[in-house]
Amino acid sequence: MSTKSQVLTLLMKQAPAFISGEEMAQQLSLSRTAIWKSINELKKEGHVISSSRNKGYRYDKSDVLSAEGIRLALDPAIPELSITVLNSSESTMKDAKLAAINGEPNNTLIVADIQEAPKGRFGRPFFSKAGSGIYMSMLLRPNQNFEEMAQYTVIMAVAIARAMDNLINTHTEIKWVNDIYINGKKVCGILSEAMSDVESGQISNVIIGMGINFSLKQNEFPTELREKASSLFPETEPTVTRNELIAEIWNQFYTILNQLPEQDFLEEYRQKSFVLGKTVSFTQAGTNYEGVATAISDQGELVVQLHDKTEKVLSSGEISLSSINPSS
Repeated sequence: MSTKSQVLTLLMKQAPAFISGEEMAQQLSLSRTAIWKSINELKKEGHVISSSRNKGYRYDKSDVLSAEGIRLALDPAIPELSITVLNSSESTMKDAKLAAINGEPNNTLIVADIQEAPKGRFGRPFFSKAGSGIYMSMLLRPNQNFEEMAQYTVIMAVAIARAMDNLINTHTEIKWVNDIYINGKKVCGILSEAMSDVESGQISNVIIGMGINFSLKQNEFPTELREKASSLFPETEPTVTRNELIAEIWNQFYTILNQLPEQDFLEEYRQKSFVLGKTVSFTQAGTNYEGVATAISDQGELVVQLHDKTEKVLSSGEISLSSINPSS
């Protein structure tokens, strides 16, 4: 751990109390000069640190992404995460794929303050703004057959919804299969990709990426998105930090994983779905279909009853609704 990282971690642990430079130097076995230099570097990065001649230094709550801030809010019961935080990334999904190729360990998390060329499902670009969103991807190494694998996309959607509801006291809903909505507008999209080992035929790597609109005013979105998208804090100042939300998302994700093969998360997913009972349209093998979404299977598939009373079962893809109305 770098000197700067040690100083930041100690300040965060001590907050909201002050800690003297002398005590910091003793605890970290560093010189007072090294402490002072690290604090100045942290201030330049945007961290808010108060200083008092008699009391020392105090870390004031600020929304600067940091591995240290994320780790402090993680549940000690979950697996240890390898966390990298970037000021900017072309795409955290690309970064995670490169991490897989380079042999980075299971549970490697890459977070960026902004993505320069973010891509969602079907390679579509999406809006990203520095300091206002959460863009991250997790590398998992399940080494399992496809049939044995956990339903990572469904689990991730439930984990994100839980974290938002818990920390922000909001009411999230899920659009099958991978979008989180609040008040009828999209606040989060999830993308998952699997890579298989040619020799064993097993799924060697799974990468789960997401983009969350954290604190964007409605007029900051591109005009074409203002009626479709929103953020967690579109009108008010955030009541939590991005670090805290990131940590809570992974706390919930690993809690669900640790409870498998229990399937309680599936019922939660169904309850939060706002597509059930709605008329949806989709394309399959080049043919357009329309029907009513009637169920979500135990495998996370969407069951659609067509107008001729036949059923289509969708395991992936995209659906469209004629209108999106929040259930409450």
